[in-house]
This record gives sequence, C-alpha cells and structure tokens, in this order.
Amino acid sequence: MSIDRRLAELIPSPSREPTSLNGATFYALLAPGKRFRPMLTLLCAEAFGAPPGKAMDVACAMEMVHAASLILDDLPSMDDARMRRGRPTTHREFGEAQAILASVGLLNQAFASIAGAEALPLALRAQISGALAQAVGFHGLVAGQALDLQDRDRQRTPEEIDALNHQKTGVLMIAAAESGALIGGASPAACAEIGEFARRLGLAFQIRDDLIDAEDSTELAGKDTGKDAAMTTWVSAVGARKAAAAMEGHLDEAEAALVRAGCDGRLGRFARSLFMGRKAAA
Repeated sequence: MSIDRRLAELIPSPSREPTSLNGATFYALLAPGKRFRPMLTLLCAEAFGAPPGKAMDVACAMEMVHAASLILDDLPSMDDARMRRGRPTTHREFGEAQAILASVGLLNQAFASIAGAEALPLALRAQISGALAQAVGFHGLVAGQALDLQDRDRQRTPEEIDALNHQKTGVLMIAAAESGALIGGASPAACAEIGEFARRLGLAFQIRDDLIDAEDSTELAGKDTGKDAAMTTWVSAVGARKAAAAMEGHLDEAEAALVRAGCDGRLGRFARSLFMGRKAAA
C-alpha cells in the first residue's frame, strides 16, 4: 500500500463528507510532496528487518504532524506564506479558521493512528507516541517556531542557527527515523546512530532550504522564496559556498552514522536523493 493511499484512508474524505474542514485537511495532507518523513520511518523499519506495512500507520502519523506544522507555519501570524508545494497555502484556499482546525485535527489524528497500529505492541505504541509528543512540544517544533519568530533581525552565529534548525526540522526527522528503527527491532546502539543520522540530515536539509530561499524563484521552489532575507541564515551568515560546504559536511556525517548502524544501503541512497534537485522537498 502506498503512503498517499493510507493517508487518505486515515482521514475523513471530502468526497464522502463534503465539509470545509475535511476539504482543508485533505488539501494539506495530500498535497504533492516527496513524503520525506514517512519514507524515513518505512526505510528505517525495513533496514532492521520489519515486514512490509508494519510501520505504515506510524509513518503516516509523521506526515500528519508535518502537514499540521506547515499549515501553522504558513499562517499570516507566522510566516504569512502564499505558496506551499506549488499551490496556494491552506489558509489562502480555505480561510484561516478552517486551516487552523485542520492542523489541530491532523495533529490529533497522528496520535490516534499510532494508538490504532495493532501490528505493534502496546508498549511500543506508547513509546513512539511519547517521543513524537516531545518532538512536537515545548522542546521541539513548537519551541523552534516560537524562537524563529523572536528577534528575527538579530544576528545569530552558525551554532545558534543549527540549534534553531534542529528544533524546527531535525526533531521530527529524528522521531520518524528512530520510530522506524524501533519497529524494526534495532538495538539501542543502532537506534542512537539512526538518531544521529536523522539529526545531521535535518541540519543539512535546513541549509538546503536556506539556499533555495536565497537563490531560487517561487516557481522553481514551489513555495515562497526570499522570505528569510531579514533574518540570519547559513547563507547570510557565511555565504552560499560555505553554506553548501556545511550542508555536505552534515550529509557526510549522516552517512557515517548509517554505516555505524549497519544500514547504509537503500536508506543512504534515499537520503542523498533528496539533495540532488533544487525544488523544495518538504
């Protein structure tokens, strides 16, 4: 079963229940994208021997959280974005109220999907739910977005930028990857290396996003660009060439972590493929 097909099964269909809320939810969740985070979950589970499909509902939960965070990030009170994934943002298409409600609904459905993953032991479902809640909450995505909104005109060091990027992007990638590894039965040592792989991947991904924002058009990127001009990014702090070098350094460290975990094959190729084109992969 494909990720998109299972995502559509886990939320109310606007074709069966034609409400604005269901339409906004479907629009945000099933928007064109590479399904990066759920693929991390599925590939990490596969790398450690999980049978096909065992991690699917957890993978879909990761995409639900990501879609919910994008809806909120794009709101006028946040980043005030016009475009996302090559089309109008959810609030521009359905209004702010329906967009916010769709985000809340997706966030809750993510945890319901994990709770209902009957192929997994109850203790593992609880462990994954707790880790995902931490990734979303006051030390994760929420905290990262709040920090991003504060003092945007203040100059940040590369280390401070990485810390912000980790909260905005890395924590959910770590939750997605480690959840897959746990479902596959990875050892604690291997799970730690998978976490390091995802942390480095998240840092590289955000630098790539900074490069796209600084150098590409909205049409090429599929989302608004030039919105980070007033804040400190890797590109504004050290220049595009050094930023690209830092990105490559994180990718090298990510690959090294996979080698230590013993699963650098398909998973490593997938990670590298995300950086081959310039179009945003979120």
